[in-house]
Formats: sequence, structure tokens, C-alpha cells
Amino acid sequence: MQRFTQLFQDIDATTSTNEKVRSLQAYFQEAEPADKVWALYLLLGKTRRRTVTSRVLRDVFLQISDIPEWLFKDCYAQVGDSAEVIALLLRDVDLPGQSLAAGVSEREASQTGGIFPEGAQPSSHNQVDADRQHQAGRPPSIPLHQWMEDVIPMYKAMETDDERRDLIVSWWAALDNTEIFVLNKILTGAFRVGASAKLVIKGLAAATSVSEAVLTHRLMGDFIPTVEFYTSLTHEAATQNAPSQPYPFFLATSLDEEKFQSENFERWRAEWKWDGIRAQVIKRDDQVFVWSRGEDLVTDQFPEVEAMMATFPNGIVMDGEILCWQDGLPLSFNHLQKRLGRKKVSKKVMEDSPVHFIAYDLLEFGGVDLREKEWRDRTHSLSTLLAVHTAPNLHQSVPLEFQSFAELAALRENSRQQGAEGLVVKAIDSPYLVGRKRGYWWKYKVDPMSLDAVLIYAQAGSGKRANLFTDYTFALWQGENLVPFAKAYSGLDNAEIDALDRWIRRHTTERFGPVRSVEPILVFEIGFEGIAASTRHKSGISVRFPRILRWRKDKPAAEADTLESAKELLEAFR
Repeated sequence: MQRFTQLFQDIDATTSTNEKVRSLQAYFQEAEPADKVWALYLLLGKTRRRTVTSRVLRDVFLQISDIPEWLFKDCYAQVGDSAEVIALLLRDVDLPGQSLAAGVSEREASQTGGIFPEGAQPSSHNQVDADRQHQAGRPPSIPLHQWMEDVIPMYKAMETDDERRDLIVSWWAALDNTEIFVLNKILTGAFRVGASAKLVIKGLAAATSVSEAVLTHRLMGDFIPTVEFYTSLTHEAATQNAPSQPYPFFLATSLDEEKFQSENFERWRAEWKWDGIRAQVIKRDDQVFVWSRGEDLVTDQFPEVEAMMATFPNGIVMDGEILCWQDGLPLSFNHLQKRLGRKKVSKKVMEDSPVHFIAYDLLEFGGVDLREKEWRDRTHSLSTLLAVHTAPNLHQSVPLEFQSFAELAALRENSRQQGAEGLVVKAIDSPYLVGRKRGYWWKYKVDPMSLDAVLIYAQAGSGKRANLFTDYTFALWQGENLVPFAKAYSGLDNAEIDALDRWIRRHTTERFGPVRSVEPILVFEIGFEGIAASTRHKSGISVRFPRILRWRKDKPAAEADTLESAKELLEAFR
């Protein structure tokens, strides 16, 4: 755990990408495989299981300390993370069993029901570090893999709340403050580190002889963190992939209008950019798997997509978009949200929100990886496939030709009439790459819809912004009343956030727990990608991806938009 915590500190201590990669590289070169694979699992955010809630950790801390709950809450308001607050405050708390931190042996700790499960020992690989820690007056470090596989699972075996409390306290007593913070984040399933998945893979690639592209593919989807998996992952030779394993998604980057005007337009085609769920549909070994771009296995949420693949041969992977579709046009994203997170989709949901799959690309055919072939060849193969295997809720995306930038811009302006949010422009000779690679695929979205709205509520943010009001609620006029219609959290720069925070504190009229009601004076232009009718909202509408476009200091609140204006937008959007 100490070595993993040091990695966390090294990454957190720098903003340099190269330094982060070097720290990751060093860890993957030095740690033992059992720890490496668990570190990889945590760093990539694969684990989402929560052993203990933040509230339980807070309650345990309050039971063993003299700090009142109101003071803990004030500390949390400044720090924004209960795991970190506990780690910081424990520096001044005498923990029961604190002798563990003063060098009590593992045998003594295990006999007193402390941190170590029976048989847990520092690995021989870490024995030098263990001896050094004993000399420094600290118990030997239990390796990360033993924490994950042996120590933490002890919590579930405890029968009473008192036993669970004592176990957590014994863990805290055996660790330093930064280790406690890391442990708390792991326990609550909220472990995050200041390195993206791309940087983690770059560090792993630097420590091994395997390319980033190969590692990215092998790490797609979930995996079981075992030494065997790590060995196969970092082996140069091609490995046998699991039938469910998707390919890394290729993503478009924003189009530079000025530069693109000098392109040879015969090389490019456009497709509608739909506001759905980007997904890969896989048929292998007579099984169907549906993966979202976020690497969530969503097969159960879309049984119609699974059923449509019944007649397809094995060895097929299609990249496309899942949409709720009716009468030749997509329904709002709200319909898709009714399915997400469900273990089973009811017949009524399937009837009210019928699903459609629009295929963009063919990544695998007959078990052969097609990604290095040109886009025009892959889509031709897709057309041939879909000419034989058809389904009423499946069709191929239709490429759109254009001879000039003016024609492309005209297509984009027609996006909303198609129910799309813009275009994706693709080079006909492009391979299917990994992540965002400039020069092949461009996204060309329509400008967001917008309304001028009045700020009526504010709430403190979280994390580094826990001491600032950064979460805002905006309202539109309905007659003489203001009706809430959207919440927004982004769009202002740091200077504007600071200025607005000071204003909110001076103009608060009421408090409702963490929420403050403010004088309805300030106007902001709120942008959003889509708008839909909603029975869940008082305004009768919901908006997609709301954010602040600008602070309208030139506009009085009386001139903000009305709910009627929003409903006119809704009708136009339909």
C-alpha cells in the first residue's frame, strides 16, 4: 500500500504530463505483478463497487473523536471530500490500537483482531522495504493486492456494527495520513487520480514492450485483476481475446472551419451526428454483447439490439449509435435514460421508447480485424453484410457528399430538422484508430440553443470548489413568476466564479440546507444541445447538457426569456 500511495502522491504533486508518465513507468517496472494489476484496475477506474459509504466512515470517525458533527461539516465544506477530511483530522486523534503504528508485530496485530487477516504477510519481493519500515518504527507494509484480496473483504465478514467500526479503526491506526486517504477512497469506490486512462496506458507501455494501441485494446471492457491477466496483457505476442471484448472507440475532434475550407472535398463524406449512445455490437461464439463508449456492458438495457443480431454470423463487430426511434426520426435522449441502469427493461418501456441501431462502421468481419482498412472499404463491407442480414430496428448511416464548404455548412444547418446535433466529417481513406487522432474524423456540431435566464438558487460545489458557490439554478418567467428550468455547473472562468460567489453571499435571501436562494437580479445566457417535454420538472421541459454561455450584465432580469419562449423552441426542435 505504501508504494501505491507514493505513486498517488507523485502523480498528484505535478501538472507535468511527462512526470506523471515517468512515475507510472517506474511503478510498473518496480512493483510485483500482483500489485501492478490491482494498481491498473484502480487507476483505470474499473472498480465501482463500494465497500463502505462515506457516511459510515464519517460516523466511525465521529464516534472515536471529540470533534462535533457541526465542525466536521464545516471542515467538509472547505475540503469537499469526506475521505480527505477524515485523513486530515485523524492526525490529531489518538486512535484505539494506535500502538500498531508504533511497530506492533503482524502476529500481535492479527491476534488482536487488527488489520491483518490470518496468514497475511509482506511479500518476499517487498521484504527489504518491510525491514526498513520496522527499523523506522512502522509495521511492515501490506502489499496492495493483499489489501484488495484479503484485508478489505474482511469488512463484509463482520457481523456487527461494532466489529466493523473496530476493523476500520484498526486500519486507520496502521497507516499514515495519505495512506488513510487512499484507503478511504478505495473503500467508498470513489478512487480518482490525476492521470487519465491514456496517461496510465502510456506509462504502462513505457514500462513494457507493448504498444499503447495494443494495450488500449486489451484493456477494453472489464477484467479480473490477476497475475495471469497481467502477464497476458504485457506479453508482446497477440493474446486470445475474450468473446465479449470490444475495440477502443475512434473519436472525432472539433472541426476548424477556416482550415477545412482548403481541403479537397472529394476526400470527405459527412454523416449525421446523432444524440444517442455510441456503442459497439458484438456477435462472437453465438453470444451478443453491447458495449457503450464508456465501457459499460449495456446488453440487458437494449434487448432489441441483442435480438436483431440473432441471424448474424459470428465474428461481427459493428460501431454505431443506439437511439430511441419513432416514425423515421429519433426521440429525445430522455427516452434512452429510462433504460439506463436497469437490470431488466419492462415491456412498457420497450413500447414507449423503441430502440434503433444506426451502424456507422464494420470493425470485424468473420473474426478478422478490419480497422486498418480504409473507411470506404469498411463501409462497403458493412453495406454487403446488411443487405443479407436485416432487422426493422437496424440501418446503416448514409454518407452525405458535398462539393464545397458552403454545401457542408448548409447540411449542418439542416441538422435539427433531421433530429441530429450536427455532422461527423470522415476521410474516405481513414483507418479506424484509437481515441482522438486529428486529421481523419471531424465533428461539426450546430450552435447550441440558448435562453436568457435568471439565477435564483446557488449551492457550493465539491472537491476543490467546495468553498465556492458553483452550482446554479436558473429560471424563466411565467407571467410574474420565475419557474426553475435548468441547473448549470460550467461556463464561467475563475474570475467570474469568484465574483459571483461574493455576490451570492451578499444577496442571499433564504437558506435551505446547503442551498441558498438569492435575489432574482442576475441574468445568464444558458446554452443546451436539446430540449424535451418532461413531466418530472415544474417547467414542463428538460434541456440536454445545459451550461453558461455568458453572464448577461447588460440585461435586467425583467428582460429574461419566458417559459413560452422555451416551449416555442421545443416545438421547433420537434
